[in-house]
Amino acid sequence: MIGLPDVTAADLASFVPAAPSLTGEPLGLGVAGMPTNLVAAASTQLQSGPLLGYDVTVRFRPVAYRFDHGDGSGASHRAGGATWASLGLPDYAATATSHTYAAPGIYRATATVVYEAHVDFGSGAWRSVEGSVTSSATAYDVRVVEVRSALVARTCLEDPAGPAC
Repeated sequence: MIGLPDVTAADLASFVPAAPSLTGEPLGLGVAGMPTNLVAAASTQLQSGPLLGYDVTVRFRPVAYRFDHGDGSGASHRAGGATWASLGLPDYAATATSHTYAAPGIYRATATVVYEAHVDFGSGAWRSVEGSVTSSATAYDVRVVEVRSALVARTCLEDPAGPAC
């Protein structure tokens, strides 16, 4: 609409999207050398209030998920991931948002969601907001353990196709 101000992400300081959730599989645990599945969840949100002298509705839509695995590595994805069950995968299967920790320890994983924003000045027409808005999940601690298998019938030299060989 003519005469309405352009809006930037900085103008939306009083409009804050809710923090996303962050969890993992197996819950709170990981196994060194095997995928730990991290899942962040966020949704489209609407908020109404005054902005630049107008009553508006702001729509936040998640467009990217930035994971920090807590071990010095990170990754960005378009979606926040899904559980093994919802993907039809067995436990410890690699997913788009899984991470394999190399060593035992406690790692503090975090996720930040990047939202694109649109504003409606009451006309029903959404206008793009320049820039993006982010919101971070509460940190999720992953206790990574080392798992060793032991064969009692035969060694891996005796049976190379045996379990854990």
